[in-house]
Amino acid sequence: MRLVIATCSVTYSGRLNAHLAQATRLLMVKADGAVLVHSDGGSYKPLNWMSPPATLRVSAPDAEEAEAGITEIWTVKADKSDDTLRISLSEIHHDSSHDLGTDPGLVKDGVESDLQRLLSEQIDRLGEGHRLIRREYPTPIGPVDILAKGPDGTVAVELKRRGDIDGVEQLTRYLDLLNRDPLLAPVEGVFAAQQIKPQARTLAEDRGIRCVVLDYDEMRGLDDAESRLF
Repeated sequence: MRLVIATCSVTYSGRLNAHLAQATRLLMVKADGAVLVHSDGGSYKPLNWMSPPATLRVSAPDAEEAEAGITEIWTVKADKSDDTLRISLSEIHHDSSHDLGTDPGLVKDGVESDLQRLLSEQIDRLGEGHRLIRREYPTPIGPVDILAKGPDGTVAVELKRRGDIDGVEQLTRYLDLLNRDPLLAPVEGVFAAQQIKPQARTLAEDRGIRCVVLDYDEMRGLDDAESRLF
């Protein structure tokens, strides 16, 4: 990773044209070939960038550019298109390189697979008399997150971190298919999520689908809901 703080102007040409007037910015050159241009304010996103694969070439300015105070030109060309990022540097205030090694990647906590595992282990959160049949129950249109047996028949559970209308529509398609199987029918739908949007709840209840809100921390044993003051 190379980090350069420089006074520079930036021009992007290709699928779109954009220009950044001269200012002091952070230029980030990553090992994969990506080049990013950051400012000290505003969004965390770069002002402009070139995604990999790309090739960076450093050259001297022409006479007119040198007279304008430019000392170095960075030309970053995309390997698979005509897009070009041209950075004109007038002054370099900092230039350092760092070997960051191999990153292990982001491990997300509370993803749908975690909710699925916890709910399958705590299937009684759907109500008394429920037992797990299978996780990831296969269907021709995709797997149902959890299939369970309830007091009144089969229960199909669709799990989301944040429940919206798309999740309800997905569960509706599963129910339509599962209820055609005489060995499973009748199949009740349960839409379970950490948060369920009001529009999704309204649609689900209109279709006879039960909504269940899951407390992820409580399911992991990190939060005692009964001891809360509020």
